Amino acid sequence: MDKPAEMFDRDYEWSALSRFITDPQPGATLGVVSGRRRQGKTFLLDAACRAAGGFYFGATEAADAESLRRISSALTAHVRPASPFHFADWAEAVDALLALGSERPVPVVIDEFPYLAKANPELPSIIQEALRPLRDQRTGSRTRLLLCGSALSFMGRLLSGNAPLRGRAGLELVVRPLDHRLAAEFWGITDPHLAMKVNAIVGGTPAYRREFARGDTPKSSDDFDDWVVRTVLNPETPLFREARYLLAEEPDLRDTALYLSVLGAVADGNATRGGMAGYLERKATDIAHPINVLEDAGLLHRDADAFRDNRPTYRIAEPLIGFYHAIMRPVWDQLERPGSAARVWQASRRRFVSNVLGPHFEQVCRDWALHHADPELLGGLPARVGHGVVHDPKARTGHEIDVAVIGIADGTKPPLLAIGEAKWNDTMGAAHIERLRHIRDLVTQAGRYDTTNTQLLCFSGAGFNDKAHAAAAADPDIRLIDLATLYGQD
Repeated sequence: MDKPAEMFDRDYEWSALSRFITDPQPGATLGVVSGRRRQGKTFLLDAACRAAGGFYFGATEAADAESLRRISSALTAHVRPASPFHFADWAEAVDALLALGSERPVPVVIDEFPYLAKANPELPSIIQEALRPLRDQRTGSRTRLLLCGSALSFMGRLLSGNAPLRGRAGLELVVRPLDHRLAAEFWGITDPHLAMKVNAIVGGTPAYRREFARGDTPKSSDDFDDWVVRTVLNPETPLFREARYLLAEEPDLRDTALYLSVLGAVADGNATRGGMAGYLERKATDIAHPINVLEDAGLLHRDADAFRDNRPTYRIAEPLIGFYHAIMRPVWDQLERPGSAARVWQASRRRFVSNVLGPHFEQVCRDWALHHADPELLGGLPARVGHGVVHDPKARTGHEIDVAVIGIADGTKPPLLAIGEAKWNDTMGAAHIERLRHIRDLVTQAGRYDTTNTQLLCFSGAGFNDKAHAAAAADPDIRLIDLATLYGQD
């Protein structure tokens, strides 16, 4: 299967689909494709069907009977049988889909599968029965049935626990947002400083450039403020209300006001359960359920503290939602009035740096350490990268660590490969390095990690002064990581 020339990246996803679809083994097989909205799943799966001569069906929110009529009509147009299909139930429809693969491996895609399952909760069980191992309709078919959906909470349960389809799938593919490097390439931005600011707002969601911003990319750093005003803060563009729609589209989010308030609390810097509860003036137990639902929906991410057990923090997983809650939601009435965007943005830029850009930069630094940093630079392959607070018993205080790189434990204490501090707006110097040295000593005293070869990483969006460069030149344990390094331009 040749990947379409117009498809940006997605090499891994295309290869996985190609192997699954063209697998010559007998017997129908099941695949599940999921991912947040606007990541290009539909484009990917439709392209795969076109390349392999398969059948694509996009479900809609509809009654069960209407969906059966729609798939009957779509399959009739695809197969062109002597008489049109009129499926009486889904068992009959699924068998007709299996029959498409009677002669060769063929992809069959049901997109937005959660819509069908919401109207007919028995559908997963019907598919389970259709794919029963020794059933003739399965053994005589080489249909590669792909169920796709954007409701992550639903899709995550489809193959888990005692779900009917658990153990039936031969492919479980998650289509993720582009990372910061690929996003910069996709947006056509070569200036890493500008790329980071844009990424802090729109993340790595492909649709936000092509469909939502209509290809409008900031031409330079000088154009960034104007770009924000004419795209994200402009009531005429789809980006303006997108964050609200993302929340409304999740089927498990019923009390929308409460979920919005939880996200607003996190955007305001309240990253712990206690902090969120205090912000909302509720008990921590009252917000446990909405936190779990937001996690399952992929909108909130739980980060374990690397140095303290049972002290997790939370961050908003979708940059656009974080931007909306930090910048747009507090002044929504102002923004809805045409012509107010420039005035609002002028008053919000400082908050953007502190509540959006700074935390996003820290997360990109962690992602870089986990996925892009040379293991030789870190002294080993990271098992996980997180952040946390190191307790200082003598000073009776805690020191925050933005980046904690933990290696693979080999029967002993896990090695702490590196600790790092990330500053977007500060030129880093000797004081930052001395702080990291002190924290490394505290970690050594605590005895949780092996700090024999712990590196000290300084990440800065503003650069480093002469003393920092001199310290790094004299000590191989000190690494200065600038924006060019984060974007692979060094």
